[in-house]
Amino acid sequence: MQESTLFLILVGVFVAAAAGYLGSFMVLKRMSLVGDALSHVALPGMAIALALNFSPILGAFIALTIAIFGIWYFENTSKLYPEALVGVFFTTSLALGVLITPQPDLLEALFGNIEKISLVEGIVAIILSVLIILLAGLIAKKIIMGIVSEELVRSMGISNSKINLIYLLLVGTVVALGVKFVGTLLMGALVIIPAASAKNVSRGINDYYFLSILFGVVSAIIGITISSFFHIISGPTVVLTSIFFFILTYAAKRFGS
Repeated sequence: MQESTLFLILVGVFVAAAAGYLGSFMVLKRMSLVGDALSHVALPGMAIALALNFSPILGAFIALTIAIFGIWYFENTSKLYPEALVGVFFTTSLALGVLITPQPDLLEALFGNIEKISLVEGIVAIILSVLIILLAGLIAKKIIMGIVSEELVRSMGISNSKINLIYLLLVGTVVALGVKFVGTLLMGALVIIPAASAKNVSRGINDYYFLSILFGVVSAIIGITISSFFHIISGPTVVLTSIFFFILTYAAKRFGS
């Protein structure tokens, strides 16, 4: 196996691990559609970055950060649920993104091409993925407490709104890192499906976290290896591998009990 392929697999492993861990909270919070929609918000940012000839990952991160602060602000100043707000940003971003993304780059933006990741982008993705996992671990208990009871969190002097903002910023960062990996249309799947697979077979919360990361990592390794061997786009391959594990775990849960 070529060194470049091994490096791409290494990048994919770290991004998938961070995505799987964050996805474990998203599934528990029943925000799966939010995670999927957020990935589409990156598209106009990528389009502007391509037009200005700088990194699409940076463009995606800026667009996601603006959207997340917008969602957080409107959530706290209006009566709309986060899902509705994300839907507004999602449809607006997707329409703008498709309209302004250069035609030759549109397919890559939508479905990803991990081979276009540079050495610097790969190293940055690895470092940020580690930081995402560490930061998510620091707020994990507060997130879980907020899921169980928002009143309990408030009684302890914890701002559930700020915890949600930090969490969404972490999700936005991992989505930005993954846009070249699996593309804007499929990045939501990399966040959600490993966690959904883990939920099928986990027996405790720590087991659930571990399996969410594991399914994401194994899907990335197998998917990137297959895409490299057959010279096909990495995004759909990684996601289909992840879906395969979901079907296996669902079958194990359904027929193993």
